[in-house]
Amino acid sequence: MSEAYDAVVQREHEVFAPGVRRWPLALERGQGSLVWDVDGNEYLDLTAGWGVNCIGHCHPALAEAIAEQARTLIQTTNIVYTRPQLELAERLDRITPSSMHRSFFLSSGAEANEGALKLAHRATGRARFLATLGGFHGRTLGVMGVLGQEKYRARWSSLIREARFVPYGDLAAAESALDGEVAAMIVEPVQGEGGVLIPPDGYLEGLARACRAAGALLILDEVQTGIGRTGRWLACDHSGVEPDILTLGKGLGGGMPIAAFMATDAVMASIEPGDHGGTYAGNPLCARAAVTVLRVIEEEALIARAARLGQHVRERLEALNARCDRVESVRGRGLLLGLVLRDPAVAAAVHTRTREGGVLVNLTAERVIRIFPALNIPEDELDRALDVLESMIEKD
Repeated sequence: MSEAYDAVVQREHEVFAPGVRRWPLALERGQGSLVWDVDGNEYLDLTAGWGVNCIGHCHPALAEAIAEQARTLIQTTNIVYTRPQLELAERLDRITPSSMHRSFFLSSGAEANEGALKLAHRATGRARFLATLGGFHGRTLGVMGVLGQEKYRARWSSLIREARFVPYGDLAAAESALDGEVAAMIVEPVQGEGGVLIPPDGYLEGLARACRAAGALLILDEVQTGIGRTGRWLACDHSGVEPDILTLGKGLGGGMPIAAFMATDAVMASIEPGDHGGTYAGNPLCARAAVTVLRVIEEEALIARAARLGQHVRERLEALNARCDRVESVRGRGLLLGLVLRDPAVAAAVHTRTREGGVLVNLTAERVIRIFPALNIPEDELDRALDVLESMIEKD
């Protein structure tokens, strides 16, 4: 480590809360799919800020829109009308399922999921929720009860009302658990934090039918999978399922903190002023950023590109799987991919070595290397990054 890095770490240790686990990396700037640390070392970023920077770091159109809006109107309150928020709601109405007409903006995916749960309670009058093991919907207290990972939930069990949990992808288990007490089932179309799990064909369609039969609502958490990540605007577009409530975040703002929950007219009609909100909800700066992100995705045809590049990455990883015993399987859809290694210790070592080799990937579910780069990552940079990853996996 360098003096510049050590100075940053020392200063942070003196003033910052210890509840954040850091990589030994201090970044200074980014452009496209490249980032540089405080010593000028370059890294290829296959994490895109956990899927947030879907059009890359500091996209010129996004930077220009943010700067222009910052000179015009940054923040009011959500008690007044603003054009950026209106335009964002109109754009989301066009790209989401036909039944999703109404948007409610917030600052984070966890807030959006909290709003979705509260809305489901309002709409049904019920107070129980059904969620999936391995599911991840945020870490605030309001969504902790539906967080399907014990490592995050256990310490707060006395403060939360836990949902009923069923195995992800098990339709029969969900059907059995849906009864007259359940307000809604919340589920990710692809489990990201849970290991990039793709459910069986027909799973989401079956959940929609089962929820309707039980008088419950279906909430699809597309915070990670939405905004083109899987090669469609939404992951649920692959199956054609239309939820009762939909949540968005991460890539929506391209780096600015904005999220949303959306619902059908009938469901959203149950919410009343004051039921949910936030000081920064739908603020003009973040809304303008989100409008720009959606426009760039359309103008640069990034959804089709995500599907094409995702297939390219999958083919490379499948070839690696065929020749390397350390690899167990390849999962994912579009540019949300998981390379499953057999040994968690090997996975941890690969994660570290890959970063030291100049490529940033994510390790999740103990042994899954998660790859979710910007949708516009240049193909040559993507291939260079995969070359490094493959070499680190095959390295003795």
